[in-house]
Amino acid sequence: MFKKRDRNEVRVIRHARVRKKISGTSEMPRLSVYRSNKHVQAQIIDDTKGVTLVSASTMDPALKGQLEEVDKKGAAKLVGKLVGERAVQAGIKAVVFDRGGYVYTGRVAEVANGAREAGLDF
Repeated sequence: MFKKRDRNEVRVIRHARVRKKISGTSEMPRLSVYRSNKHVQAQIIDDTKGVTLVSASTMDPALKGQLEEVDKKGAAKLVGKLVGERAVQAGIKAVVFDRGGYVYTGRVAEVANGAREAGLDF
């Protein structure tokens, strides 16, 4: 009998397919987004060295007081701004966006918009 895959399993397969084409270098690292039901995490990764250069999430102490008055999309935008600001401080100007197998809408798009507002190019 046909077994239907759950949504996260399909997302992981989609992410693996996209990751074959997207890779971060030291000149242009990868901005990776992960979202759960409650939180959003973003990190900038240099895949050649296998090192996370900059990261931010809704669990970050820097965002603690700001998250109480915004919804999940607003929180995702704040995470994008924070990771973008940290990247600019670290000297990173351009990144490759890795949506993590998620559809580019909602919270994933808000992370991207926040990072663009902070000064990242992609």
